[in-house]
Amino acid sequence: MTFQPRTPVALISIHGDPDIAIGQEEAGGQNVYVRQVGEALATLGWPVDMFTRRSHPEQPLIVNHSPNCRTIRLIAGPEEFIPRDQGFPYLLEFVDKFQAFQTETGIEYELIHTNYWLSGWVGLELKKRYPLRQVHTYHSIGIVKYQSVPDIPQIAQTRLNIDQLCLETAERIVATSPQEQQFLRELVSPLGKIDIIPCGTNIEKLGKISKTDAREKLGFNSEDKIVFYIGRFDSRKGIETLVRAMAESKFRHSPNLKLIIGGGSRSGCSDGLECDRIRKIVHELGLNDMTLFTGRILDEDLPLYYRAADVCVVPSHYEPFGLVAIESMASYTPVVASDVGGLKFTVIPEVTGLLCPPKNHLAFTEAIDRILSHPEWAKKLGEAGRKQVEAQFSWSGVALKLSELYTQLLSEPAQRLTIKQKF
Repeated sequence: MTFQPRTPVALISIHGDPDIAIGQEEAGGQNVYVRQVGEALATLGWPVDMFTRRSHPEQPLIVNHSPNCRTIRLIAGPEEFIPRDQGFPYLLEFVDKFQAFQTETGIEYELIHTNYWLSGWVGLELKKRYPLRQVHTYHSIGIVKYQSVPDIPQIAQTRLNIDQLCLETAERIVATSPQEQQFLRELVSPLGKIDIIPCGTNIEKLGKISKTDAREKLGFNSEDKIVFYIGRFDSRKGIETLVRAMAESKFRHSPNLKLIIGGGSRSGCSDGLECDRIRKIVHELGLNDMTLFTGRILDEDLPLYYRAADVCVVPSHYEPFGLVAIESMASYTPVVASDVGGLKFTVIPEVTGLLCPPKNHLAFTEAIDRILSHPEWAKKLGEAGRKQVEAQFSWSGVALKLSELYTQLLSEPAQRLTIKQKF
């Protein structure tokens, strides 16, 4: 079905550049979400502009992905990487540049879809200047995140205020799982309208190669027992839990046991420092021979790694959704994940994978070993996972639900934000 929207849609993702390589500094699920949602909406006929902050002077200001979809980088603050917790001072400049872009191009965005709290603030500020409809996706809820980290950043209270104000004033909040909706209601505010629309994955690209062929292309053999992690290097991602779990595996001394840790960023940045820390733990535990750090995995190679693996592990301390889990399931590979957040929604215990208490490496050892010890059962888990993704988590299905939501909101009067912000 093709829709004829009255106006282009602006997807705003300040720190999550939709055109950046996944695995770089702080580039992960949000980047994927915005890019895939934008392209899928464009296929349905929506003109989509995805706004982000330029983080390097050599980055093109505009990247056309398709006739209806493009990334637009605005210059706000220094043209260099800025950690997300340090990005707040540049938001007002971003708003000014967004307004200038509208004036220069003659484009008026009647609906904006903001992603993460930084973009949420931008949306709130824009609504003070224009009558707009704002849809907001959190990607991470501040109060939940701060319960799982030892050091609370100075910007924390500002973020908590913005999280609450977005929920109470945006025309619609898009939660990616029932668990996220529950957290928002119980921990942020009882006010506001929330729709549950999950994240998706590219079922056309994943799971299209056999396990044998994937291993052959990557240089592994049929006897290898492959455990796979892919994602950012961040202490909250729980990579240390996975490494320590592998050290306790009953297959520890088998030459066929392989741990693949995919992703990585520049040396010296936060991701790079965490990577160095994990490498040190791997060395201290004597796991060097079994462990492969791939660095960034190219998009065209990622389906090979997912398909070659016997199990994909998502040991995060918290995940609002967990795209990696459904990408693995789409690849017929069972998942062992932390029993937190959206992972409790995407992974069905004993059906598509197993869930474990976060930070409990012995529980992860037991779960991983169960799957590695029973290949026929693992195959059934993988097949069930693929069916679940096909039924619930395709990007085209996600875009269709968002399209219906946008259409509904555009039929309603736009509102200007008049309440005083609390920061």
